Amino acid sequence: MINKQLLTKTQGVTDRTAIGISLMCAIHCLALPLVFALLPAVAALNLGSEAFHTWLVAAVLPTSIFALTLGCRQHKRYELLALGSIGLTLLVTAVVLGEETIGEMGEKVLTVIGTGLVAIGHIWNVRLCQTKTACPCPDNQPPMAGTDC
Repeated sequence: MINKQLLTKTQGVTDRTAIGISLMCAIHCLALPLVFALLPAVAALNLGSEAFHTWLVAAVLPTSIFALTLGCRQHKRYELLALGSIGLTLLVTAVVLGEETIGEMGEKVLTVIGTGLVAIGHIWNVRLCQTKTACPCPDNQPPMAGTDC
């Protein structure tokens, strides 16, 4: 059997990693035009390409799925998994449809809302997992109303 303490630590690290990657995606989407305007040399790095956005989403997908799933198995709060899944779906939708289909503003809106939902899901996951030791719920029962189990 896998060590529960190791899984809990791994889940916490992957939650924080996914938060960082999600926020990088939002910053990339919102700040890059400003950076390009202010620092023309940065434009030569080709960070504005859709490939960069695709790579960020490809990094956040497995990280988020892994961390949120582990957390949900621990604290049984599946609504945060749903929240993270909605955010991931918005991010994938933004990449798949791209600005050619939904326009630059549509892509930015989907990306910012998606990254926000993913980040909120991970922050919530981290907090629930940190309070899990004080949780009065038995491991084999669903959470009680109003608790963080």
